Amino acid sequence: MPNPTQIRLALTSRSGGEGVEAVRTSIIGFLQRQPGVKLSVFGSPDELKLGRRQFDMVVVLGGDGTILRTCRQLGTNQRPLLGVNLGRLGFLADLSPSEFQQKFPRILAHGYQVIHHLMFECRLLHADGTQEKYLGLNEVSVLAGSALRILHIHLAINGEPVTTYRCDGLIVSTPVGSTAHSLGAGGPLLRQDLQAFVITPICPHTLTNRPLVDRADCIYTLTAPDFPEGAMLVIDGQIKRPLRPDDRIEIRKAPFSFQLARLPDHSYYATLHRKLGWGGQPDFENRPELPGSL
Repeated sequence: MPNPTQIRLALTSRSGGEGVEAVRTSIIGFLQRQPGVKLSVFGSPDELKLGRRQFDMVVVLGGDGTILRTCRQLGTNQRPLLGVNLGRLGFLADLSPSEFQQKFPRILAHGYQVIHHLMFECRLLHADGTQEKYLGLNEVSVLAGSALRILHIHLAINGEPVTTYRCDGLIVSTPVGSTAHSLGAGGPLLRQDLQAFVITPICPHTLTNRPLVDRADCIYTLTAPDFPEGAMLVIDGQIKRPLRPDDRIEIRKAPFSFQLARLPDHSYYATLHRKLGWGGQPDFENRPELPGSL
């Protein structure tokens, strides 16, 4: 094992009950006892304002939702994030608290890889000339919501009309987000370090609409002839904005990337198997034959 070195850590966590606080207290105490660690503790991702302070890594206690909030708060000051899973799925935050402590000597020795992932900027442009701008990591979703009506969403890429989706909603996802809402809507799995977006319709009212994958350096524009009352724009499942008639949505690659710290023995495909139960062969091939079966 390499000799320990100095490492500057920021730590943040999701809010929660006694169980979360107990793990948080234990991890903080563990890190404070480690030689070579300079630790700064933040109460929540919303308090994480780096300013001019420099960190080698941000340790996030929580689930994938906490990581999404944290990377948005970092904004242009992205740092490598290491997730310690206190949630359920933990696709991005895939270390348990005990694994984090067991493998910390590697982290202290900078024995990890930083993988850069696509982030996006989403602009919501209103008919009156005002606009809203949001940063995200997983996806932009346009949903019918309480309108309970079919949406007619026009997609243009770099200003070129592509198609009109008649659907209950539309998802524009990054590769990281391809294992989230887009996957549930029938979208493809994209390797997380690809530079691409995937457009996945939700319950399309046609037999010919399929998910579309295109380059990350394009501008994706979504419009509708008349967004019904109740239609929503949702960023990463966390930011929700009502849509009004003549609103326009533009999605483009952010000028910086999300940085995920991975230890050498944690791979993307192993995580798919472990977290999503993704297997290479059907269940029936592993079942014992019944007496008298053909």
